[in-house]
Amino acid sequence: MATTSDIKNGLCIELNNELYSVVEFLHVKPGKGGAFVRTKLKNLKSGKVIPHTFNAGVKINVQRVERRPFQFLYKDDMGYNFMHRETYEQIPIPEEIISAPGLMKEGQEVEIVFHADTETPLSCDLPPFVELEITYSEPGVRGDTATNTLKPATVETGAIVNVPLFIETGEKIRVDTRDGSYSERVK
Repeated sequence: MATTSDIKNGLCIELNNELYSVVEFLHVKPGKGGAFVRTKLKNLKSGKVIPHTFNAGVKINVQRVERRPFQFLYKDDMGYNFMHRETYEQIPIPEEIISAPGLMKEGQEVEIVFHADTETPLSCDLPPFVELEITYSEPGVRGDTATNTLKPATVETGAIVNVPLFIETGEKIRVDTRDGSYSERVK
């Protein structure tokens, strides 16, 4: 069993029969009273971030998780199907645990986090940026570029991304998968 002195960012712990990942922590030693650890914990099932305070020296239940490389194959009625890049094992995963399913194209490499004891998938994380081709975009109005004006554009996965006016159909762009925003044009 670990104690609160072992808490660090990224550590996976069990709290109230749920798995949480430590997003942020701070050891606090007030002038009066006992020390404590203030944390922000991210629920690995729902993605919700909650604050939680532990008294110093309390035992915590550390859980082992593994990140494994997978490749997205296709989507069907079972969910999204992925293949392990080394063992070629295929698994279906529900859409709820994928970080940005609208920006995923066939052949996309992802990392799936598994609970080591139960072998259940907890989350599926895309790389921070993906390169996608614009399939449809309205033409930009000339002379409208004095400000950072954006227009909607459809990418090859079917998702809609707001892009600057100078981006046209057929161009490749880099999209941030964390918030689905335009990052830059790919040459």
